[in-house]
Amino acid sequence: MDFLISFKKKKIEFLKKENIYFFLIIITIFFFDRITKIEIINNYSNGASYINDYINLDLIWNIGIGFGFLSTDSSLIYNFISMIIGIVILYLVYIFIESEKLDKIIYSIIIGGALGNFYDRILYKAVPDFIDIHYSNMHWFTFNIADVFITIGILIFIIKSYFIKN
Repeated sequence: MDFLISFKKKKIEFLKKENIYFFLIIITIFFFDRITKIEIINNYSNGASYINDYINLDLIWNIGIGFGFLSTDSSLIYNFISMIIGIVILYLVYIFIESEKLDKIIYSIIIGGALGNFYDRILYKAVPDFIDIHYSNMHWFTFNIADVFITIGILIFIIKSYFIKN
């Protein structure tokens, strides 16, 4: 019972006016990611498209987590990993609610990207990755816009943690 009361308090805190601005960051990142993925799926499904000497657009369906890690053909493992990712996102939302303003910005960036990729895991049973950065024949892992925001959020979090002490 105490859990439900605590949950209702957190829900009310999440809907505070100051949190609405951060929620808009999450929604903006999510929809920016969705728009880019829909564009790629609809127009770049037939192989790599050359952009310049360092970037190609190449649609790859990632059934694993970051950089294809834990890719598997087992739907049981895929569903278990997806469930864990969903729990982590919910935990990030909880931390977001408890955080100070700067941390809320950081968590908003991470949550926006994570929701974009989680949505794809549910909708497509895979995440469309399409940004192929390379030099000559050396290619980095293919990634998407959600991955960019998740990475930026994590890097800002690490830098903040290293340089700003409470």
